[in-house]
Amino acid sequence: MEAATSDEQIVERALTGDAEAFGEIVQRWERRIFALAFGMLGREEDARDATQETFLAAFRNIRSFRGEAKVSSWLHRIAVNQCITRQRRAKVRKESGLEEEEEKHAASFSAPLHYSPALVVEGRERSAAVRRAVNSLPLDLRQVIVMKEFEELTFREMADALDIPLSTVKSRLYTALRQLQMRLQQYDELT
Repeated sequence: MEAATSDEQIVERALTGDAEAFGEIVQRWERRIFALAFGMLGREEDARDATQETFLAAFRNIRSFRGEAKVSSWLHRIAVNQCITRQRRAKVRKESGLEEEEEKHAASFSAPLHYSPALVVEGRERSAAVRRAVNSLPLDLRQVIVMKEFEELTFREMADALDIPLSTVKSRLYTALRQLQMRLQQYDELT
């Protein structure tokens, strides 16, 4: 049985001219990078674009990959930067697709038959409240929440991807979780 090839080995193959090697990296990481982008941006279309831009930037800059970093951290850092760039552009254009995306998500929700309509509505409302709460966090806090809770990255992977100290990651996550808790308590009090 052949040992699994590491991401770093695949990048080395790409650097030596193997035309298919970078495609393997894309296959391995596109779902996770998309999930990260969707968590940060909140819109499927923007997340797809940011994912594509992430891999284009990685391909263009593959020679700058430093072997001491993990490929996952390198790709996550590029993805975070792509998302930040998109958010800045959207802010300038005053775009906000949160409500539109929530409506699309709610419309596409299909519950198993054993759920009552009241439970389905309650679940949708709770999902929308969580998404609003996450999206209302400042960018630096939203990043760590998405990376930890949705991407399930380790603290070290998050620190590498964001290029910040481990203690800063932990501090931001603690702050983000407290702010989310407060926002969701406000939601509960209103319902």
